[in-house]
Amino acid sequence: MPARTGALGDLDRLVRQLAHTVADSAGTVIPADAWRDDEALYLQFDLPGMDRSSIELTTEQNTLTLTAERPSPVPAGARALLTERPTGRFTRRLPLSESVDVEAAEAVYDNGVLTLRIPLAAHAKPRKIAISGGSPKQLTS
Repeated sequence: MPARTGALGDLDRLVRQLAHTVADSAGTVIPADAWRDDEALYLQFDLPGMDRSSIELTTEQNTLTLTAERPSPVPAGARALLTERPTGRFTRRLPLSESVDVEAAEAVYDNGVLTLRIPLAAHAKPRKIAISGGSPKQLTS
């Protein structure tokens, strides 16, 4: 498959980078999926057990930063017998292409999944070029 260049190539590179994100200092990566269509880039992040008020999305200099916090369910003074679910503050940073319009981004958190829709910038959207009828022009040498 030929490589895309320009705006759509930038989006393809972003999707590939999602698959190669390094774990944060706690060793936990916020799992994500990404896809795009002709209108927008979509990102979904698994954030089970996290309160919506603890989730923050910011963009700065073409970088999306997601932070969220899951507190420990073990009450103070109790002795934990099993702790397999990660707790604490989690961060995920993703580079964004200039081909997206972050000003028009929308986010929804439902059932532990954060879905982010970032529309493509007008200059990055595929468009058709109209072809008019008439006699063909002769090429000159």
